[in-house]
Amino acid sequence: MIHVASDWMFRLGRLDVCAGNSGPAQIAYTDRLFKLLPDKPCRILDIGGGAGETARKLIALGHQVEIVIPSAFLAGRCRENAPEAIIHEATFEEADVQGVFDVCLFSESYQYIPLDWGLSKCLTLLAAHGCIVISDCFRCESYAPDNVLSTVGGGHPILDFRDLLKTTPVSITHEEDMTTQVAPSVEIEQGLFNVVGYAGQRIDGALEYKRPWLRRVIHWVLRRFMNDRKWARLDRRFNQQTRNAEVFAANNTYLMMVLERV
Repeated sequence: MIHVASDWMFRLGRLDVCAGNSGPAQIAYTDRLFKLLPDKPCRILDIGGGAGETARKLIALGHQVEIVIPSAFLAGRCRENAPEAIIHEATFEEADVQGVFDVCLFSESYQYIPLDWGLSKCLTLLAAHGCIVISDCFRCESYAPDNVLSTVGGGHPILDFRDLLKTTPVSITHEEDMTTQVAPSVEIEQGLFNVVGYAGQRIDGALEYKRPWLRRVIHWVLRRFMNDRKWARLDRRFNQQTRNAEVFAANNTYLMMVLERV
């Protein structure tokens, strides 16, 4: 999925829902996220830091940043984009990170951390008055899984997360439900895939007319490597519009929240 939270401004009516406005919306998301962080420079652990763009901006504001990222490719991008940051090329569970941090930050990465690991490990790394900032998607109570075609969205079940909070020594000091604001980004992503799908259909049609034997070979090779489920998912991704804002909002809850140690 496209960076879902980046597009909250589309629903507010400040920007049109189109791919051309993804950049300004991403900036708006970053600004909103950074408002959840301490005003003064502090030590931040960016867990699942992507390509290091967030870390680069944090460092420019005077923060000290360490990044945990399991991908060798993304770790390389982090070193390029945020050379001042310390990079831990490992999963969060396996990373040998030495506290103490003022902030443990999950910017659309909490869903990839085992639920029984994320908060508990953060508490071993936080300063006495530190906080955990989470901006991510959760599966809501009404989530309806599709056994053949994946339901748009993702994340831990929200009820399981709420139960975890009840048994974890943290308090919620800030919480925003951003579901309706970020849902339009799904349609931007779907539109981009539909453009590729349309191009593929044009190419397929041209091959059927001019090189039918080559088309048959290509289809044969694709079906050798793709079962019916994968084929159906590919068709849905590139040629349909069922991955939309309404379906996303019906199956997901997107939260921005701050947790502090109690």
